[in-house]
Amino acid sequence: MSAAQDEEERARVVEILAPVAVDSTYSYLAPAAMRLSPGDSVTAPLGRREAYGVVWSIDGGSGPGGNLKTISARLDRPPLSQKLRSFIDWLARYTLTPRGMALRLATRAAEDAGPEALRMIYRATGNVPERLTPTRARVLKAAEGGVAFAKKALAEAAACSTGVIDALVDEGALEAIAAPPAPISPPLDPLFAAPALEPAQQDAADALKASLSPRAFKPFLLEGVTGSGKTEVYFEAIAQALEAGGQALVMMPEIALTTQFLERFADRFGEKPAEWHSGVGARKRARIWRGCATGDVRVVVGARSALFLPFSDLRLIVVDEEHEGAYKQDDGVSYHARDMAVVRARMEEATIVLASATPSIETRVNAMRGRYGYLRLDSRARARLMPTLAAIDMRKEGPPRGRWIAPRLALAVGEAIARGEQALLFLNRRGYAPLTVCRTCGHRFRCEHCDAWLVEHRFRRALMCHHCGHIERRPHACPECGAEDSLAACGPGVERLAEEAATLFPDARILVLSSDFPGGADRLRRELEEIAKGAFDIVIGTQLVAKGHNFPFLTLVGVVDADLGLGSGDPRAAERTFQLLNQVTGRAGRGDKPGHALIQTFHPSHPVIAALLSGDAEKFYEQEIAIRERAGLPPFGRLAALIVSAKDASTAEAHARALARGAHELPPSPRYRVAAPGAWPEQNEIALLGPAEAPIALIRGRYRFRLLAKGPRGADMQAFLRDMLAAGPKERGGVRVQVDVDPQNFS
Repeated sequence: MSAAQDEEERARVVEILAPVAVDSTYSYLAPAAMRLSPGDSVTAPLGRREAYGVVWSIDGGSGPGGNLKTISARLDRPPLSQKLRSFIDWLARYTLTPRGMALRLATRAAEDAGPEALRMIYRATGNVPERLTPTRARVLKAAEGGVAFAKKALAEAAACSTGVIDALVDEGALEAIAAPPAPISPPLDPLFAAPALEPAQQDAADALKASLSPRAFKPFLLEGVTGSGKTEVYFEAIAQALEAGGQALVMMPEIALTTQFLERFADRFGEKPAEWHSGVGARKRARIWRGCATGDVRVVVGARSALFLPFSDLRLIVVDEEHEGAYKQDDGVSYHARDMAVVRARMEEATIVLASATPSIETRVNAMRGRYGYLRLDSRARARLMPTLAAIDMRKEGPPRGRWIAPRLALAVGEAIARGEQALLFLNRRGYAPLTVCRTCGHRFRCEHCDAWLVEHRFRRALMCHHCGHIERRPHACPECGAEDSLAACGPGVERLAEEAATLFPDARILVLSSDFPGGADRLRRELEEIAKGAFDIVIGTQLVAKGHNFPFLTLVGVVDADLGLGSGDPRAAERTFQLLNQVTGRAGRGDKPGHALIQTFHPSHPVIAALLSGDAEKFYEQEIAIRERAGLPPFGRLAALIVSAKDASTAEAHARALARGAHELPPSPRYRVAAPGAWPEQNEIALLGPAEAPIALIRGRYRFRLLAKGPRGADMQAFLRDMLAAGPKERGGVRVQVDVDPQNFS
């Protein structure tokens, strides 16, 4: 037998999972010389192309493997740990997602990264240029002594443009040297600036630190009023994880929240942690990904996707503002990052801290029933007082017609500005106006791709759809009747509120904060920093301003429309409104001066508004938990949504009805029982509701119908969904079926 034949005989059969929309692995031959192990990254032929994949398992047998293809190469990447691979498998099973797509969440950064760019540094050679101008002299002075600078840093040190440096390189006065990339995450010192915590903070910090040793899964709810110092508490848990040689992950719901957090982190640990979100470049993400796998990156702060990084020794996960809806991923793989973080912490045998001033009902119930440790901070740090709250009854004290700021709120804003303080006007509605109509014929501007009105954005001089992103110019004349100057904006958005504020306070420095303004995360960070420095008198913003920011000069918050979220049919409407209003009013009085909040409402006696005004959060939670329990809604029951969409409404509806019929005809199963159509479900039965046209029936040109499965906590919802989909019709003719386990959005 030849050497080549012998090598082939000893090749092993391995199972490769590729990051594609397939649930199963593919079998390949691996040459024995390749020495593959589970978790290794490889390239292999897939169809007509070379594809990337991960070794999921290795069969014990060896041999030629029939018609199996051979793995092309082993990639130079750290292997995915067994814990991470198990987490990917669990996520795929729970969310009914193809395992390949779940793998993609964990490997996209490594897969997309290009080659590392060279980093050039510059130092003086000792040669003097022919023409020595004062600017050139400053550059050479800064670079003398053999000190090497990055180009931008040298230009800043010499107060010149980078072109001056390029010219000095051309003349031989400076030399450019290729340097290794800068460390992606400098060393962190857990003892750098240990704080003096207040007694309640110290007790909570001690409990978290104790949980990190011995190593085991330990979940905690860290609940504390706004400004109580929750961040300082879990910083001590991070310090403990670092001292033990482990890694920590801090998840945040918004990129804009990270600026102040990173500064506070550097103050505590001497350096900033690695930052992970969509604003980080592909090469840097790849380096962070590798650093997590090798252990070189010790702490990551990031958005929900950071949950899938390949940590080698993850000891602590912190989910800050755990109640936030931004943790739910609706597109592609549908998952809730908070819940999946708990699962990953269990698999990693790690401590997880869910931190919030207004916890979700699910987390609150888990803490109350002993499933989670429960740590509470009931007062603000440094003896600062909570803001005082008062309602403005819009039925009695409303503004004049065509205005949106009530006289009492306007007076309070003026007084705050006169004292040199800041005021925040909060309205959770982007743009100038939510609807534009023609006064002559009544024409309303709708999106041509969605079942939604176009929102006027006067700063952009455009009408926009907030569902699909469609934009069109705002015309001068009505496209229906041709009447000119007849278009009227109905209702307020933050841009219209800014227009009114400018009229009421012509000398005030006003800033509008909204996520759809151009400039992205960098602009938001700069503006948030300017607010914290007192550069603006009035800040007008959407829910973006309600999330964890610390504005020391802000003493007044005015909620312009507190009723906005209460009319929704969403079962979480009351909870979300309470959380949002509690968070935004909590921005007031976080500095040295007391805070005050005025809430404009047409329903001051509504349970949410009443609980907010009284400061009795416990009563609100008690009432809301009781309602959920009676209705069998999460966390006392389970929900799953199926959204059927197609280019044609009748096609989507027919497919949804066929799915429902198939579900009701399923044979008996020991894992669940299906309630009869239209019957009230009995104990341990899963009821299938619908299909019904979705509240927003048309999005991006696709018509949508919804089915909702509702069952008890003990029912095997995933088994029911799999059987239902298997028994139903195949997705043909452009039909798509999206499964959303534990839905948060009911539109």
